[in-house]
Amino acid sequence: MRKKIGFIGAGNMGTAIMKGILKNGLASKDQVIASCHTEETKNRIASELGIEMTLDNCEAANADIVFFAVKPNVLPDVAAEVKHVLTEDQLIISIAAGFDLKKLHFILGGDLHIIRSMPNTPAMVGEAMSALCSDEKSTDDDRKTAIDLFNSFGKAEFVPESLMDAVTGVSGSSPAFIYMVIEAMADAAVAEGMPRKQAYIFAAQSVLGSAKMVLDTGRHPGELKDAVTSPSGTTIEGVAALERDGLRAAMIDAVRTAAQKSRDLSK
Repeated sequence: MRKKIGFIGAGNMGTAIMKGILKNGLASKDQVIASCHTEETKNRIASELGIEMTLDNCEAANADIVFFAVKPNVLPDVAAEVKHVLTEDQLIISIAAGFDLKKLHFILGGDLHIIRSMPNTPAMVGEAMSALCSDEKSTDDDRKTAIDLFNSFGKAEFVPESLMDAVTGVSGSSPAFIYMVIEAMADAAVAEGMPRKQAYIFAAQSVLGSAKMVLDTGRHPGELKDAVTSPSGTTIEGVAALERDGLRAAMIDAVRTAAQKSRDLSK
């Protein structure tokens, strides 16, 4: 991919995306430029990643592919600052929550090729789940370019824009829910006598391995659960306790509540 990639914003998510792109060889260091607010950040990321850094957002926006990786509350001001630089020959990718394609065209320009995305925080360890949706101006080549970029730091799929609120619940917010599950599992192990540091490792690796089983085997989670639950065994007793305590209902409620909050914020 011989294209210049610009990042407006170099926070945790923007940096995670840049690392994935560089690690997987989708761009060389001299093809990536990013803008940030301070000299300290500029020098730190330039040293860490070996890319060109700037304090000028317009300079970063002068690229073939432009990522808007700033917080939603500052996106309108940044858009007003750089929109005169943007052209319909570029691919614009936004990771800002709460800005649908209609809003993005309003603040950036109606003739642009824009893809809206929602990665999640596991991007920072190369295991993001990202959802993307595209406008009518985006081409098949635009979509392929975007999916290749996002697959460099995890998994990515295109979805209809109408599902982006559901994505917020099932992947955007859900890492926090899983961290709570890991913490609770570790607390129980500590109560049973296991050292806390070791308990976190056992709990986290069990979640990681279970997720990998679902993805790698393609088997239904319920089928995999049934394979572990021997008659009159320990696991089925634990499963029965989770059902009594409402784990399934609580998780459904958490995901749907996050999705509803996403809908409310985008109004």
